[in-house]
Amino acid sequence: MLSQVAFALFVLLFGYFFYQNMVTGLRRQGITLGFSFLQGLAGFDIGQTLIDFTRNSTYWRAFLVGLLNTLLVSAVGIFLSTVLGIILGVARLSTNLLVKWLATAYLELMRNLSLLVFLVFIYLGIFLKLPRVAEVIVWPGPIYLSNRGLAFPWGIPTESFSTYAGILLLGLIAAVVVAFLLAQRGRRTGRPPFILAWVAGIFLFSAIAGWIALPNPPLVVELPSVQGFNITGGYVVTPEFAALVTGLVLYTAAFIGEVVRAGILSISKGQVDAAKAIGLSGFQILRLVVFPQALRVIIPPLTSQYLNLTKNSSLAIAIGYSDMFYVSNVIANQTGRAVEMVTLVMLTYLSFSLITSLFMNWYNSKVRLIER
Repeated sequence: MLSQVAFALFVLLFGYFFYQNMVTGLRRQGITLGFSFLQGLAGFDIGQTLIDFTRNSTYWRAFLVGLLNTLLVSAVGIFLSTVLGIILGVARLSTNLLVKWLATAYLELMRNLSLLVFLVFIYLGIFLKLPRVAEVIVWPGPIYLSNRGLAFPWGIPTESFSTYAGILLLGLIAAVVVAFLLAQRGRRTGRPPFILAWVAGIFLFSAIAGWIALPNPPLVVELPSVQGFNITGGYVVTPEFAALVTGLVLYTAAFIGEVVRAGILSISKGQVDAAKAIGLSGFQILRLVVFPQALRVIIPPLTSQYLNLTKNSSLAIAIGYSDMFYVSNVIANQTGRAVEMVTLVMLTYLSFSLITSLFMNWYNSKVRLIER
């Protein structure tokens, strides 16, 4: 006990020494620690924003824009990499040799690449090599693809959108309640229903019924169009965002695929043989027998992959995407407040990690095997 107290005191004194050294060095440069500078005017533009931002916005709002961009990349990346990872993990165990070999080759290749180099290759070698706006590729929709990004039709909210949003919220609540009741019934009867289909059906019904019931459409579709050397209207996905998401998804999905494969292999062959004996199809065996048990093995390492994807999004600075780290770098260069900005970024990523771990640990406690 005494040795632990002594070690803790040593760590505190060590940290205090470096803190005082940093404060002294900053004071000599006429800089005092604080975050009041975040109220100053940013004076720079950000390529992709989810909220309103201009040069006259504050540094704090610029940081918030970068934070939301990071959250968007992380959310989209986690969803797509999970779907692709599950497909790859199952494909590697396929009895079809061609599918198995292709999945194996992909997994082995991607897991041995450098993510930074891969992101730069995708950005410079694929997305920036797309046709110019004057030679834009037009797909049905209309959808425009060029080296300026991907533009597609987008809904502009009208006055009735707030009412429609309330209807969607009620539909989501109803779907969650039904999912809970179906799960309870499945535990009692031993016949798990296809909960995801019910949830999607209820929410989709609410969306369609709410749209029809309102006197005015809640959204007006805005179509993209080519204006000179730019694409205006609709929603434009920048090549930086597309390259970052593509690289993170393809890279992380390879690791998730191995996690899924390991989880499936942890289920004894007798479980599968028993399911075949009672007449279950291959999809039913995977959904009702293999995956519910494999989740107990998959969830813990899957949490690590989600955390890795979120933290790897900071590599966006290499391709110029305006994520939190990129924006913080710009702010630090303009204000000279590198210590404060790096601290803010570290605390934000720490919060991401803790929240993700908390949610995944809660989910893991729900699916793990409870021994009696």
